Amino acid sequence: MSGFRHLGDREIATLDRIKVVRGSFEAPDGSTFERDVVRNQAVVAVVPVLDDGESVLLVRQYRGPIDRDLLEIPAGLCDVDGEELEATARRELVEEVGQEAGAIERVAGYYPSAGFSDQFVNLYIATDLTEVPADRQGPEEQHMTVEPFALAGLDAAIAEGTLADSKTLIGLLLVRDRLSRR
Repeated sequence: MSGFRHLGDREIATLDRIKVVRGSFEAPDGSTFERDVVRNQAVVAVVPVLDDGESVLLVRQYRGPIDRDLLEIPAGLCDVDGEELEATARRELVEEVGQEAGAIERVAGYYPSAGFSDQFVNLYIATDLTEVPADRQGPEEQHMTVEPFALAGLDAAIAEGTLADSKTLIGLLLVRDRLSRR
């Protein structure tokens, strides 16, 4: 263990989806310090792989915090009490891209912004897809589009900035690597 210790949080603001706190911590030398922390719900993200094994489905949706559309893998908050992570991943896949997965597997988990947030992303790969009616929630999802994406173009899409979302980059790189080993 590193010798650091979390002493507690003082709430600054509670909003619909996040809580902002001032965290108090103790360093290994006994000194104390504070950091502003965003406490956030966990997330699932899903890479839906098409039957050709070379393409995936992405969604293009508006992201208000950066005031632009992003091309992303489907994802969503773990915001249903008692719902298992895999069930959340399956639900988000139906909601956003109108697909059910015959097989779904957790491939990774990570903290996208550990310097200021405790949010954790659970990353899944979904295969053996079957089309079902989408069940989009919220204004951004109502206006999103679903786009097939060939993994052969991944490096160029990253270099050109076509793909700029961390969960999407991590998910597509992991899945491309996994598929290339089959």
